[in-house]
Amino acid sequence: MKQTFLRDKWLRSVNKPLTLVFIPKNIHPWYDLVQEGAKQAIAEYQQQGMHVTLRWEAPDVADIQIHTEKIKAAITTRPDGLAIACVAPTTNTRTINDAVKAGLPVITFDTDAPESQRKTYIGHADDYQDGYDLGQFLAKQLGYTGKVGVLTGTLTAPNHAGRVNGFKAALVQHKNMEIVFSGPDRDNLEHAMDLTQMALRNHPDINGFFCCNATNPIGCARVMKNAGKAGQIHIVGMDALPETIELIQEGVIDAVKVQRQQEIGYWAVVYLVALNQGHTIPREHHIGAEFITAEDLKKM
Repeated sequence: MKQTFLRDKWLRSVNKPLTLVFIPKNIHPWYDLVQEGAKQAIAEYQQQGMHVTLRWEAPDVADIQIHTEKIKAAITTRPDGLAIACVAPTTNTRTINDAVKAGLPVITFDTDAPESQRKTYIGHADDYQDGYDLGQFLAKQLGYTGKVGVLTGTLTAPNHAGRVNGFKAALVQHKNMEIVFSGPDRDNLEHAMDLTQMALRNHPDINGFFCCNATNPIGCARVMKNAGKAGQIHIVGMDALPETIELIQEGVIDAVKVQRQQEIGYWAVVYLVALNQGHTIPREHHIGAEFITAEDLKKM
């Protein structure tokens, strides 16, 4: 009888309703696919008789103070799991550790705080290589000579910094290529457009742009279309929002490297549920990225 009671108590604890809180860096279309993947996992648990509620607490902008306030507010509600996309790893580490001390299962996604006490990181780990690959691609498109601009995203975001560093390392290998403009768009479409317009004004002979996040390739490409320079100035960047795909098909953007965001959201839910069930999870779960060009889209 005692064993049966303990087994039934354990089963009830495993299948209890769970509330999971996701805090991305900001409100951004890139995270829509992360959320889609999370909802897919939740639907599968629902079919198994487990009720999981998702609270999506995205800050309006990628600002570390606002982001920290969101995390602190989530901690006070005592959710069953907390998933965080880091804006500034050092600051986020302190808040993540506070959440862990409060007894919450915490994971990171998209951008990591590797020195924190988070249980796992789910996301892409080859940011430097992505930037390097896109740098070599752009160099080839330009015949290994020309002037380029860089939209650097959010300066505190380690994935953005890694991509920019990789891109610069690629261009250093080509003595006839030069970075003549660089500016942080902070994951904001309007900022990306403003910076691109500034680059065109200050450097009318610019030949190409490297864009390190999902927003700035679109902002850069819109400016090219408005200026009548579509296809004349080459653009490479990251990720494939619906407008990005259209711009590649139109020949305004040359290429992007694309992550699998749905996997991030899906596995974030799976791992947080597993932690609530007392299971062991991997320290890191890396997803990949692949090139997409107009030629690739024709084959799809």
